[in-house]
Amino acid sequence: MKRFRKYNTLRNQILAVFLIAMLVVLSIVSYLIFNQVASMLKDNAREQIRQTAIESVGRYDSLFEQLNLVTKQIMTNDTVQALMLEEANNGAISFSEKQELISITSRIQANADGIYRVDLYGPNLSNIIPLDGPNLNGQVPVDTISQVEEARGRLVWVGVDPNDDNYFLLMRRISLLNDNFSNGGYMLIRVMRPYFEPINQGMNQLTVVRDQFGALIATNHQNDQMSLEELREEAASQGEYIEINQTSRATGFTVSVFTPVEHLTEGLPVLRTIILIAGSVGIVVFFIFSFGLSTYITKPINRLTETMRKAHEGVLTLTPESVASNEINELNDTYNQLVEHTNYLIQMVYEKELIKSQTELKALQAQINPHFLFNTLNALYWSLDEKEEDELSDMVLAMSDLFRYTITKSKDDEWVMLRDEINHLKDYMTIMKMRFGEHINLILDVDHDLETVRIPKLLIQPFVENAILHGLTEQEAAGVVKLTIAANSAHGERVVPTDADLISIEICDNGKGMQEKDLAKLHQSLAEESKITTKGTGMALANIKKRLALYYGKTYADQLVFTSEPNVGTTVRFTIPYKEEMS
Repeated sequence: MKRFRKYNTLRNQILAVFLIAMLVVLSIVSYLIFNQVASMLKDNAREQIRQTAIESVGRYDSLFEQLNLVTKQIMTNDTVQALMLEEANNGAISFSEKQELISITSRIQANADGIYRVDLYGPNLSNIIPLDGPNLNGQVPVDTISQVEEARGRLVWVGVDPNDDNYFLLMRRISLLNDNFSNGGYMLIRVMRPYFEPINQGMNQLTVVRDQFGALIATNHQNDQMSLEELREEAASQGEYIEINQTSRATGFTVSVFTPVEHLTEGLPVLRTIILIAGSVGIVVFFIFSFGLSTYITKPINRLTETMRKAHEGVLTLTPESVASNEINELNDTYNQLVEHTNYLIQMVYEKELIKSQTELKALQAQINPHFLFNTLNALYWSLDEKEEDELSDMVLAMSDLFRYTITKSKDDEWVMLRDEINHLKDYMTIMKMRFGEHINLILDVDHDLETVRIPKLLIQPFVENAILHGLTEQEAAGVVKLTIAANSAHGERVVPTDADLISIEICDNGKGMQEKDLAKLHQSLAEESKITTKGTGMALANIKKRLALYYGKTYADQLVFTSEPNVGTTVRFTIPYKEEMS
């Protein structure tokens, strides 16, 4: 969140509002234009497809009319009329007359495309031509013959030839012109299936032709055996499509055209690209003007804000005069009137706080030094009757080093390098081991790369001292205090130290530990920062927590954590920021 806070400026807010408004307007306009054009394209394409379907219906009407004219020529031929009249009256015509009928029908149908064969039957449904064919009722159902009879000589569509699906059947009754248009027989016409094949409209458009009974006549689909419903399911599986149906009033044929929507809107990607390019250009131009306007508005405010920000450095500076609006100039004048007096007050408060912090640190340091010296002298006292003269001399030398380290004053006497604190800890352990012998041991696990890190003096020793005096001395088993110091990354892994890492310090002992209620009481006393005990363990721990807060801040002081388990031991953990030795 902090990473984006620096972009949360008034200029950026004004610029963002302008751009958002522009984007909203452009998006709405582009959406409306795109949808309107897409709708127009679809409507125009739909109308064009409808015209195509109408043309296809007209074509089938024309094909059907051609068949009607050819068969009418055969029916009205004088010879055919005479022979069929003879067949109707006498019941039979000669073989030569049948040959003559075959010749006439063949000659006339030769002038028409699509007719495969024309068969003639008498009024009693008997076969006339071809000579060896079955009777009419063996070719078509009786219901169909009744429909042809009712048509009174008009050409009737029968459908697919049940004996051969490569042909379509059509029928008409032969009306005798010289006998009051009485029934002179029937004409059965076989038409080849390709005659009704639809004109190929392209691979993206599917055309289906059905007769008045719903039976499939023709389609440009590769599988001409599929039903209309199957064709619809297949079209739907490939995406959105438009279906146009057109029915002929003359033949009853229905032409269905299926067209994918994406085929109708092929020009939309180009339109979308044009809209995006135009919108992008508009946004760039609008951004330039908006950026200039927002900069002009916010530049005086930013100048004043930058001047005020220098207050963090302890000194406020005057804001130069601006050519901005009257409101901004008045704000600058008011601010400049307060600068001199505010600078003086800031300087006074800063110096007082600095003196207060230094005094408090000195007091804390002065408080812990006698506490430490008292414990050390006490350890020496208990060793006088037990040690030899050489051991006592070593102990006195170690103690002199301890005292020198504690009371030494320098330019920066509150800060020492980590290696100095470790050496001081070793001197302290020398005295402790003279008193307790091998009963007490110290294990050091310190990253050598951290030896030059600067830490406050006597930051670690009080924890080790508490671990020995209050955790290990009262148990019979050998006591161990382990000090671990390492650099940790933000994720807690142990790493090579850098300025961005934290230093983790852990003091762990295998002493008697603390009960849960005692541990809770300890945490509660540390939380009450205003109540610093003046003696015992509480004084030392509260002192160190207070020093952590003064040196590093309250955040690091609050990270001082104690964990303990009875008869297992106690562990203290805290972290401090990495601080290399100062030159």
